Amino acid sequence: MLRIMLDSLYKRSIIKTAMIKDSKKLKTFEDNFIRNEGNLSYDQAVRIFTYMWNEAVSLGIFPPKEPLEGIEVDIKIARVLNSCLKNSSPG
Repeated sequence: MLRIMLDSLYKRSIIKTAMIKDSKKLKTFEDNFIRNEGNLSYDQAVRIFTYMWNEAVSLGIFPPKEPLEGIEVDIKIARVLNSCLKNSSPG
């Protein structure tokens, strides 16, 4: 069923490529999906993840050519955030 819904979204141009261009439409879709379908089971979540992973591979997005590219920036951000957590006073 999810495959049919995603195909429908592609045909209606709500989802066009690997990059989300309208985050409000995505949020609306997610909210409607959760409201209509309820929470996903583990098996459903794995199937969706697998579908999305395969889609990213077919688009050439995954796996990244350089998996560690930009890791230094991520580490610096993590250090700053962690230091803020340690230095902040409890609410």
